[in-house]
Amino acid sequence: MPDAPAPSPRGPGTTDPARERAFTHRRTLLSGLLFGAGLAASMIDLFVFHLALHWHHFYDRSTPAVALTADGFFHAAGWGITVWGLFLLADVRRRTAPSGGVVWRRWVGAVVTGVGGFQLFDGLVDHKVLRIHQIRYGVDLLPYDLVWNGAAVLLLAVGLLLLRRARPRRDAR
Repeated sequence: MPDAPAPSPRGPGTTDPARERAFTHRRTLLSGLLFGAGLAASMIDLFVFHLALHWHHFYDRSTPAVALTADGFFHAAGWGITVWGLFLLADVRRRTAPSGGVVWRRWVGAVVTGVGGFQLFDGLVDHKVLRIHQIRYGVDLLPYDLVWNGAAVLLLAVGLLLLRRARPRRDAR
């Protein structure tokens, strides 16, 4: 009788259920983080602040033509990250039985964490460290920075709390 192929050392196909759960947990977490960051970049930041309010562009330290081109690349990257997250989610759903809310609670927590993480990174690194753009121009930035970064920290905290609550109990493992 021919030997069966050796199972993968990680992820689905292993004979170790704990490894499969860990692989699914990591894949669900990454999917949600990517989807959340892409959602924050493409839908919230780009559509609201760049297009609707005209407060800033992704790169404001050059000509308007460069700023619009940078917005286009930012939009494409944001959607790419969003779609990547959805492909990972589809893979998780394909590999796992419909187990109810465990995967979805974990994914929603990761999405909220991804939105908050992106907003905080944007507010601190892009706005303050690299100074490639500000939230708005011609106004006192302090209230805008406090609201932007405060909302990011709040979203990050809520997302992390949701992730913590979505962890399986020790006795259920």
